[in-house]
Amino acid sequence: MPDFSFETEATDQGYTAVAGVDEVGRGPLCGPVTAAAVILDPDHIPDGLRDSKKLTDRKRRLLFTQIIETAMVGVAHASVAEIDEINILQASHLAMMRAIENLPKPADFALIDGNRAPKNLIIPSTCVVKGDDRSLSIAAASIVAKITRDDLMLELDAQYPGYGWAKNAGYPTKEHLVALKSLGITPHHRRSFKPVHNILYQEE
Repeated sequence: MPDFSFETEATDQGYTAVAGVDEVGRGPLCGPVTAAAVILDPDHIPDGLRDSKKLTDRKRRLLFTQIIETAMVGVAHASVAEIDEINILQASHLAMMRAIENLPKPADFALIDGNRAPKNLIIPSTCVVKGDDRSLSIAAASIVAKITRDDLMLELDAQYPGYGWAKNAGYPTKEHLVALKSLGITPHHRRSFKPVHNILYQEE
């Protein structure tokens, strides 16, 4: 279960605004990659924070509301065009940096989920592998990023029915792959991703 030890270690070193940062949406065939940065209030940490993938949608949404009410939150995206242009890893890092920049109070230290920090990050940081299961701030960021992106995919599903985005969030499920072949590629599909690229290539 995640705890506050990474955050405490940073504050013990003199940092005063420690942000947990996570992203969601590296694997889908469509839609943006979304990142969130969260600075928790140590005196008002919502109960039950953990990796968003291990929570029900109902629990995620309850925690999302509590995080928004008690913490400082920044959210950002990197677009499909940016993903196709600079690759998904670089786009994920771009979204992370934008999320940090969008915080209402500047962070002076970042806890980054994963094993690589964005190259151009201008504040000190620590990478935390499986951070959403180890750091409460990163767990909070994972919940905010997932709810934000899921809701965006719900909106896109209403505009482009048939791909199942409301359920699969753009991931390559069987329903999505079948629809890709029968309905074709939308402006929101990532053309650099193999299943999409292969269909484009076949159509040429």
